[in-house]
Amino acid sequence: MIGGGPGAFIGPVHRFAAELDREIELVAGVFSSDAGRSAAAGEAYRIDPARAYPSLDAMFAAESARDDGIDFVSIVTPNHNHLPSARAALAAGYPVITDKPLTATLAEAHELAALVEAAAKPFGVTYTYSGYPLVREARARIAGGEIGTIRKVVVEYPQGWLAGEAVGKQAEWRVDPAKAGLGGCIGDIGVHAFQLAEFVTGLRVTELLADLGAVVPGRLLDDDCSILLRFDNGARGVLLASQIEVGELNGLRIRAYGDKGGVTWKQEELNTLTINRLDGTCTLVRSGTGVLGNDAASRTRTPGGHPEGYLEAFANLYRDFAAQLRGESAPLLPGIAEGVRGMTFIDTAVSASRANAGWVKL
Repeated sequence: MIGGGPGAFIGPVHRFAAELDREIELVAGVFSSDAGRSAAAGEAYRIDPARAYPSLDAMFAAESARDDGIDFVSIVTPNHNHLPSARAALAAGYPVITDKPLTATLAEAHELAALVEAAAKPFGVTYTYSGYPLVREARARIAGGEIGTIRKVVVEYPQGWLAGEAVGKQAEWRVDPAKAGLGGCIGDIGVHAFQLAEFVTGLRVTELLADLGAVVPGRLLDDDCSILLRFDNGARGVLLASQIEVGELNGLRIRAYGDKGGVTWKQEELNTLTINRLDGTCTLVRSGTGVLGNDAASRTRTPGGHPEGYLEAFANLYRDFAAQLRGESAPLLPGIAEGVRGMTFIDTAVSASRANAGWVKL
């Protein structure tokens, strides 16, 4: 693991998720750019103290010399460290899975894509919500024609935790352009909403009209986003993402409407998928039941009524990545192409909003 040092939120999440199915074990890492903090994190993670390294060079040199050295690298740092970390890992011959967004800038994303192609190693991006069983079920049912031709897509991701001053490690780097990159809210959660819309519907956004704002006085990056979308089949869409909506926690929701029906999934009610039909009937699809398709069923660990959530969704992505490392197929794991596409979305929306450019091509 690269990143995930003392005080980090996402590092332990990745560790718990990766180890959930006992296919992966955290054995080494550079957990901080500070050698002392990296060592402290290694102790907290209960790994061999000798394998909590002070630098990437030290880790790759030592691990490559071991008979039981690492098999791949997970990157869980702030955005500005994604490219240098991935570059070093790929150069050392290791597959990589990284947190989203792919990089801090679109130029970096294209550079990384070239490195991944040249290295020919497995590469994954943890767009968490594509790991939820009922998100995959929604995708499968839409692909199977259950709601007909998509006409409208509404995806929203409201949070309220940055409505005031950004306090603490998790908040401070997200509002710092030097660490977060070009986008604030749009890079943190808006790109999740974008990836979810394309993942669930199977459509691609072709144009967008973006209105992004830094609402909190003095903030340098956007914290509120309203974006109209047009898809490649002619459908229209709306993407709303905000981190200044007081009282909202993690209210990600997607609704897709076709000419035969509509589907709704909410992250805060994650074990239910709602399917409405033109004749007025409604079906509630529950996780852990016998009505799920193969992919959703194979990514569900508990019987119905026993909630699965965020960690398990992450774990499904790590299980997919482990399958790729074994040479098996894992077509639903987001990879370098999805990572670049997410950065293209961020760059296009931010640039278009700043220029008040109206509708622009994606």
